[in-house]
Amino acid sequence: MPESRGRKKSASRRYQLEPDRKKPTRASPVWFAPLMVVIMLVGVAVIVWNYTRADSASNSTLFVGLGLIGAGFFGITFWK
Repeated sequence: MPESRGRKKSASRRYQLEPDRKKPTRASPVWFAPLMVVIMLVGVAVIVWNYTRADSASNSTLFVGLGLIGAGFFGITFWK
């Protein structure tokens, strides 16, 4: 009975002898982290100011403060 030839195996990169080297990431600018901290502190200050304005506290001002805090947290995730 004749033997079948079998399928050709494609060059797979599944098992590498030496893994690919990652490119080194650049460090963030010196001013980046302090700027994000300041943005978050401004957000906290807006929320505190919103609730210390006697009877005129508004939801929109609260959301602006929360948005600033969220933007600061989002920005700080990119800090290296």
